[in-house]
Formats: sequence, C-alpha cells, structure tokens
Amino acid sequence: MGSPPLDQLTILQSSVRLGDPHTVSDSANRNSLIAAIYDSLVSRNMTGSYVPCLAESWSVEGDAMTWVFDLRQKVSFHNGDVLTASDVLATMGRVLDPAIGGAFGTQGVFASYLGDSVIEAEGKYSVKILTGEPMADLLDLLVNVPIAPESALKDLPESYVGSGPYRVSEMGDDLVVLDAFPEYWGGQIPAQRLHWRAVRDPQERASALIEGRGDLASGLSPEEVKAVEASGSATAVWRDSNLCIIFMFNASSGVCSDSRVRRALNLALDKNAIISEAVGGAAKPLNGIFTPLHFGYDPDTPVYPYNPEQARSLLAEAGYSDGMRLVMDIPTRMPDEARKLAQMMTEMYSEVGVSVEVKEYEDRQAYAEMVRAKKINDLCCFDSSPLSTFRVMREKVHSGIKGPWWEGYTNVEVDALIERAEATLDESLRRRIYRLAYRMIRDDALWVFLYSPVRFWGVGPRLRGWRPGNDGVIRFT
Repeated sequence: MGSPPLDQLTILQSSVRLGDPHTVSDSANRNSLIAAIYDSLVSRNMTGSYVPCLAESWSVEGDAMTWVFDLRQKVSFHNGDVLTASDVLATMGRVLDPAIGGAFGTQGVFASYLGDSVIEAEGKYSVKILTGEPMADLLDLLVNVPIAPESALKDLPESYVGSGPYRVSEMGDDLVVLDAFPEYWGGQIPAQRLHWRAVRDPQERASALIEGRGDLASGLSPEEVKAVEASGSATAVWRDSNLCIIFMFNASSGVCSDSRVRRALNLALDKNAIISEAVGGAAKPLNGIFTPLHFGYDPDTPVYPYNPEQARSLLAEAGYSDGMRLVMDIPTRMPDEARKLAQMMTEMYSEVGVSVEVKEYEDRQAYAEMVRAKKINDLCCFDSSPLSTFRVMREKVHSGIKGPWWEGYTNVEVDALIERAEATLDESLRRRIYRLAYRMIRDDALWVFLYSPVRFWGVGPRLRGWRPGNDGVIRFT
C-alpha cells in the first residue's frame, strides 16, 4: 500500500486557462489540467508508449483502417453517469464538429484526419472506427481526445465533467481548484485537493516554491533552476522536450525554393553559439524535423555543421555569388527568444553574404494564421510541437495534403514513404520507413533546424521523486 493522500498540493505554472478541452493545443499547461480532469481512450506512459485507459484493449485489422476499442465497464463520470459507447461517439462527434475552433491556427485538425471516418458502437461497451484511409498511427490522435459524458457536452466549455482523478471545484483565470473524485477507477492519487495557480513570472514561481508556497513549479529557466538547487528546500528536475524551435522556409517561391539555398542557410549558423546565448545552453541541436522523443527519429543523421565556407559555395552554385537578400518573419513571443534568434542569425548570415530584413508581428494569433495561410516571406520563426510523428509528417511535410503548416516543400519520394508508413502496422518496419523519410527531409533542408529546448521543473519536498513524462504534461496517477 502507498502513503495516504496529502490534504493539498499546489502547482505553479504560467497559465491555468483550460478553454475548450476539445480544441487542439500542445500547451503542457493546459494539457496538464485536462489530464487531471479527463481520460482518453488510450494514454501515454512515462516513456511515451501507448497504454490502455478508458479502452481496456483494442485491435486493428490488416488494412490499418478498421479499429475496435473495448471499453472498461463501470467507469463513472464526475456527474454520476457511467461510461458507454454512446459517450465516446458523442464526444468524437463534438471533436469533429467544424464549429469547434482551435488555438493559434489549429482549428479543424482532427476533422482533417477523421472527418470522413465512420465511428459507430459495436455494443454497449465497444466502439469501431473505420478511417477513410490507412492510419497506422491513429492512437497518436486519440490520446488527445478527452472523453466526456454525452449529457454534459452541451455545457462545454463552461462546465467540465470527465472521469479523471479530479473534478472541478473552482475555475478562474488565476486559480483552478480540483478535488479528488472518490469513484475514480484508475488507482491512488497523491492529494485530496490540487490548487493550480497561475504565476506568470518564472522567478516568482521559483521563489514561491523555495518559500514553501508551492509544491511543483513548471517552466523554469536555467537561472531559476540554480536558485532552486541552491535553496536546499527544493530540487529541480529536467527532461528533453519534443518541441522543435525552427525557421520554416517558403519553399514554393522566392530564394528558399532552392534546396541549395536552404542547405546553405543551415550551414551558415553556429547553432551551439545560438543555443548558448539565446537559451542559456538549455537545448539540444536538431538534426532534422524530430527530437529523440519522436517515433522514427534517426540518431545517425548528422546535425548540419557550422561551415560558412560550404554555405558560400552552395549560394554561389545557386547563383548568389554576389549576395542574397532574405525577408524573415518573427513573432514577439512563442518562442519568446525569437528576437534574439533573428539578431544572431542576421549577424551570421551577413558573414556569407546574405542580408536580412526582419519583420516583427505582435499579434501571435494573427501570426499563426498568416503562416497557416502560407503568406510568409522567405522564412518564419515557428515551433513544431506535436509529439506525433504522424501529425508532423501530415501537417507540415506531405505535399499532396498541403496541411496547415506546409509551406511549399515537395518531394514525391517523401510523400510516398509517409503514405507507406501509414499503411504499415508492423512498428519496427514503420519506424524504418519514417527514418528513410527523415533523412531525405533533412538533406532537403525543409527548415532551419535550430534546437529542442530542455524543460525544467522545481519540486518541493512533499513531491520528491516526481518525474515528468515524455510530453511534459504534469500527471500524478
């Protein structure tokens, strides 16, 4: 038997706004709250592998299109309803409703995958999903669909009812209070009550943790980590993230439609210097479109080296021996270091004869919509945040789909590999196919591959031993 639950734990993060749980977002802050209130059909364990959740088992036919999920029985929702297939069908219907919006250009993401699927009950406790095309990575999507009771869907997003370990007691912009759900099906919880507090300044989060006014603080910088470790009253934990900080090229028109130019613009950057100055060394250089946490990542693919001489040679070969001009788009936040990145890249590009005009955008939502509309200049600062390899390939790479974050890149061999992977259920073979595509995409220099940040948390004495999962989401069960 484990220790009895504590009376209360306090979690400090930059935001506690939940919004609509069925809109797509890769925000760890928001997804941590969702994970406490809701369950999905399947979930990820601490290493990122898929494990049963509301579906105790599942099967898929050889066509990679026909999936059956067998539900747990006697699972209670916070309002007293008991889980059946009808709740799953109703939830999926809401998720795929075109009226459901999205944050920062993510509206319609699930509908783009499953809009032509047939989802039906196979009895009271079984759900069949027949996808419109082979989808070997369907679980990548379902892990992000919180299941709610059919009777409570009409009250979203004002009222939150799930089957997770905690139910909502109080919901505000700066404080969310969750109380333990006595009928929770999934095992022991750490505390009877959770206070999630919005503390926007990371220094204040670290100070509150050190002073005992919090038990867990997320989103700390290396500077705050030093203070936490020096305090003696708390400790710090870290984990490599699945986030990729990149610059997307306009590969459909202009100078960056030439892969030689794109490769040159990668070779002209001293990424170690950029990581050291822009994020205090708390990042790992990217060798392609994925991080080591992504399925299909290839550890043998080399990072583009810092080689200004080779960059100048490639530019000359592309017809720019007398210099070249770039127009670079950047937001003023998300990533917050975008201005610093633009400054350093401008200086490094000048060394190989490339002049840069930087255009800044204050409205982050409008910036995302501009990128989605494919109206960027030569390159734009962005991030790639899904842990799903399938989503990255489909939304950002495949030229036949032209997904929301595709910016003109075309390689029919890569497209064919992506389609082959999605028809391949054998995991080891699918990984090899993705790796082949990964190497091609890297060699084509789809983006400026910069770095993947390291995530830091501060942990108080009552939570010693807590560790984050692969996706950076705070979970306690």
